[in-house]
Amino acid sequence: MKIAAFDIGGTALKMGVVLPHGEIILTKSAEISGSDGEQILAKMKVFLAENTDVTGIAVSAPGYVNPKTGLITMGGAIRRFDNFNLKEWLEAETGLPVAIENDANCALLAEKWLGKGQELDDFLCLTIGTGIGGGIFSNGELVRGGRFRAGEFGYMFSERPGAFRPGRYTLNETTTMLVLRRQYAELTGRPLEEITGEEIFANYDAHDAVSERLVTEFYTGICTGLYNLIYLFDPTHIFIGGGITSRPTFIAELKHHMESFGLRDTIIETATHKNQAGLLGAVYHFLQEENRHE
Repeated sequence: MKIAAFDIGGTALKMGVVLPHGEIILTKSAEISGSDGEQILAKMKVFLAENTDVTGIAVSAPGYVNPKTGLITMGGAIRRFDNFNLKEWLEAETGLPVAIENDANCALLAEKWLGKGQELDDFLCLTIGTGIGGGIFSNGELVRGGRFRAGEFGYMFSERPGAFRPGRYTLNETTTMLVLRRQYAELTGRPLEEITGEEIFANYDAHDAVSERLVTEFYTGICTGLYNLIYLFDPTHIFIGGGITSRPTFIAELKHHMESFGLRDTIIETATHKNQAGLLGAVYHFLQEENRHE
């Protein structure tokens, strides 16, 4: 049995062929311009035409995803997928069984299947990138919520909102890598496209005053979110993913900043599978759905 796996993002589509025990035997990635859903669908069709020996399709998708029906009510950055049933579309195109799940939930499922969460009943996954995403595993089950919106940690307030546009005060607006780059660009008078997270953290290591202030605020924002999540869900572990985790000192620095919040019991570590988490989690969800229908 071979499963075609897709991890859909606004700027890239990851594709792979995965065996039922989790071995990835083929991976490809394609750039997506302008979060164009039609590009994504076309590239998925090409990949499937190149791998005709697969017997099922597993998809990790952004937004609000109903894993039972396959309906995406809100496609995140991919507006083409708003109110679009990707499961039905793929099944009609290929005749193969399809399973689809939210991307952050897939990252969590990968951790549960083949990562540090295998023996855990209460843990969270947090992804930090251009936005903040998350997944919740509580009392031995994945928590999706009544409208499949649970785990949208980026919409938590990072500070008390003002009267104008309360959404300005959420983690998505104050504590992402994109926000950090924007702040640095504004303070240094340079174009955003020239600024990378690597540069900011290198300057932070070199004790640049601007970088030190911004990175400290960035860590404080993450700690604020973690503080809220710990008291809401009482997880034994929190696993963090995203490009920031490639920084060797990230977890140590985060724990240092957490000290002032008085929380030491919850174990905070990096996620296991990094860029392959979406593919693996999607396949795990596919296998669960296949077992449920047998």
